[in-house]
This record gives sequence, C-alpha cells and structure tokens, in this order.
Amino acid sequence: MERPYRIVVAKPGLDGHDRGAKTITRALRDHGFEVIYTGLHQTPEQIAETVLQEDADGVGLSLLSGAHLTLFPRVMEELRTRDLDDVMVFGGGVIPDADVAVLKEQGVAEIFGPGSSLRDIGVWLEAALDARENA
Repeated sequence: MERPYRIVVAKPGLDGHDRGAKTITRALRDHGFEVIYTGLHQTPEQIAETVLQEDADGVGLSLLSGAHLTLFPRVMEELRTRDLDDVMVFGGGVIPDADVAVLKEQGVAEIFGPGSSLRDIGVWLEAALDARENA
C-alpha cells in the first residue's frame, strides 16, 4: 500500500441492514485502511460531507434496499458538488448484473455482491488506489 488510505463506508437511504457494512469495515481496517463507518440511514449529502471532512480517498456504499440506481448517482453528484471527483466510489449489496453495468458506466469503480471475498475486496481496493496514486 502506497500510504494508509482513508475509506468511508456508508449506508445510504432507509436500508436498515448493516451487517455487511460492519463486516467490510472490519475487513478493510484489518487490511490496513483507515476506515470511517457512518452508520445507518445516511443521506447522500451526509455521506459526501463525511468524505470531505474525513479527507477520504474512497467511499464504499452498502445497499440492500434496491435503490442503488437512485442513491449511488446522488452520492456521486454530491461528491462532485464538493469538488471530490477524485474520490473512488465502490459498492456492495444485492445488485443485478444489468444494474452493475449501469453503475460502472456512471463512474462507480466496482460492485461487490454477496459472497465476495473480503480479502479480494481489500486487495482490489489497495491496487486501485495505488494505481490512481501513481497515475
């Protein structure tokens, strides 16, 4: 890892299931990231403001409610309004493959579904942020 990257993990919207978000928070911390978990029921504005205040390198969005095509783009727009275009956005949850393609076209770096390896997520995030750092 080029340096200790700061990652915000957030639960946008009304989704009340946070087991996955807490699990990925611990896994990323154990991998060497500095992780800030925002808790449940965050608005896109709150998430973007946390990213700004914490000077985060990336934000992981966890969503199981089915509102990913609405909430992910809103978070990204809020990041843009704060001049945080360089923050890497990735996500996880139960997201159909067709929607994954749409989200990636909109700039989401990666989506991890149920059963994704925690180690693989950490390795991917480290490599992606290192590549961006060295670009």
